[in-house]
Amino acid sequence: MRIYLIPLLLLLVFCIGSDVYIRRALCSRLKTRAGKILSRLHIGLAIILYAVLAFGLLMPKQDVSDNSLRDIMWILFTFLAFYIPKILFCLLDAFAYIPQLWHAKRAKWVSKTATVFSGIVFIALWWSALGGRYATQTREITVCIPGLPDEFENYRIVQFSDFHVGTYGNDTAYVSRVVDRINSLGADAILFTGDIVNRHSPEIDPFVKPLSRLRASDGVYAVLGNHDYGDYYNWETPDEKIDDRRHLLSMIDRMGWNLLLNQTRFIGRGNDSIAIIGVENIGDAPFPTYGSLTESYPGNLQDSVAKILLTHNPAHWTAEIENNPEINIPLTLSGHTHAMQVELIGLSPAVFRYPKWGGLYRSEMTPSKQLYVNIGLGTVAIPMRLGARPELTLITLTGKECREE
Repeated sequence: MRIYLIPLLLLLVFCIGSDVYIRRALCSRLKTRAGKILSRLHIGLAIILYAVLAFGLLMPKQDVSDNSLRDIMWILFTFLAFYIPKILFCLLDAFAYIPQLWHAKRAKWVSKTATVFSGIVFIALWWSALGGRYATQTREITVCIPGLPDEFENYRIVQFSDFHVGTYGNDTAYVSRVVDRINSLGADAILFTGDIVNRHSPEIDPFVKPLSRLRASDGVYAVLGNHDYGDYYNWETPDEKIDDRRHLLSMIDRMGWNLLLNQTRFIGRGNDSIAIIGVENIGDAPFPTYGSLTESYPGNLQDSVAKILLTHNPAHWTAEIENNPEINIPLTLSGHTHAMQVELIGLSPAVFRYPKWGGLYRSEMTPSKQLYVNIGLGTVAIPMRLGARPELTLITLTGKECREE
């Protein structure tokens, strides 16, 4: 969980500005005892929120217990849940003063509209934390794979990603519901594209039993994400970090998953097969790189084998695969972006960091190369998902439709 100084300072400037604006508005528009009381209550609540925010920001994120980290997440969310509506109110309410440029009265209807809108945003933010982050959706897509063996026509895959189970503490209820939902889809294979924990391996311990219930005829395959390497935790010695990784790998093995660490597994049907390639994390800065695509596949990456690549960060596809004529991988599956946990009418602020942040993408140079970015199930930094509902993806493979095109 990274806190960037310049965006934080800008946010504080907007927050303080909104407090000054609202206090003056209360004093000037409600010239009664009630107005004075509301003004004092507003300032009192603001002082409490700033104090709580300072406490949350000053706590060392990599040293605290898992419970304390969850408390910090809720502190940050609570602050934003109050101040995002306040800032929006101020920006909209400012338009109410435009008529005064022509010596007319303030447009009160604009102020009323701003008040209602900010109230709706406040409710939506709390819903996104208390209900929205559990409102799992299943997206169904069909993907054309040129050269897909006939035995794999209509092969069904369920992809899920970015569970971050440490966010749920010891409460396995939601994870169990997700497992049941995945199993109900009747997939031939289940693929997980990284970030099972937040900071360290003990987070997964309460969830080994429910996650071990995942069932598919051809098994469960997984790769690690940037959060799965212990890089977000302060270790007293390098050996502790190594032991943590061993523990995580042993728990994933107990769950019955096939963890691909720069490896390939072939799934056979009759005389035909497809390749599931799994690379360790290959990330854009500041995320570290542990993987190697060339080491992950035993053959020639240009060969005609139908390949599905699991790589956590979609930036890997953009950098190495999308426009590389020496790589023939028709389908890559990624996660990582979370859609920044905000998606409204198909738009997400994640696009400013990752142009390919969610959904199916095709290479302009080679349209048969496709990337699907799953926006994940869990949360990091703040415990909310506004519009960006937790996602399961049911992918049906076809080769016949490619030939028809």
